[in-house]
Amino acid sequence: MQVRVAMDDVTITLGNNGVTLTIADNDGRHVGHLRIGQATIEWRKGRTHTGNGKKLQLAKLIELIEEWD
Repeated sequence: MQVRVAMDDVTITLGNNGVTLTIADNDGRHVGHLRIGQATIEWRKGRTHTGNGKKLQLAKLIELIEEWD
């Protein structure tokens, strides 16, 4: 599975480390990090270190989203 981020006319192909998004609430307080890799996603609540978060196969995430209809 490949993950790409499209921004206007720019396409980025993720490498082995993926991309990490820092998530904050509406008041700007840090909530956690979401790392998106080629095969898995990882949610790290608060200041949890990489590799210690909750992981989910990207294919499973897509399957769960498809069931929402």
